[in-house]
Amino acid sequence: MKTFIPKVETLHKKWFLLDLNGMTLGHAAVAAANVLRGKNKAIFTPHLDTGDYLIAINATKLKLSGSKEGEKKYYNFSGYPGGLKVTPYRRMMQTKPEQVFERAVMGMLPKNRLGRKMFKKLHVYPGEAHPHQAQKPEPLK
Repeated sequence: MKTFIPKVETLHKKWFLLDLNGMTLGHAAVAAANVLRGKNKAIFTPHLDTGDYLIAINATKLKLSGSKEGEKKYYNFSGYPGGLKVTPYRRMMQTKPEQVFERAVMGMLPKNRLGRKMFKKLHVYPGEAHPHQAQKPEPLK
């Protein structure tokens, strides 16, 4: 018996809509990463991009459990001495709420070319509106 390897050219990629309203950051990120990788499909192959597209709306309404809201920090390092920038979670949610979710999902994808390709299929918006009505996204459960 031969191992089945799906042909990437013949795969039909769907569009899903994930409403982040009231969801916990980690739970939402896991659901998003599974859709982007294709782990929800029977033809999942770790070395191929079998995942679907994902639209995440209401990024401003994400929540964290416990006391993480006051303690969580995001780090950016330029590579130069003294180039470390630390941003608290609250300020990040006020300025760039979509980046909070994107960073959580990016940390759950493979750290290689394939992971970067999968990440490009994620579209995050801070509010209800998104420009992808033409793709007819299905709501993600």
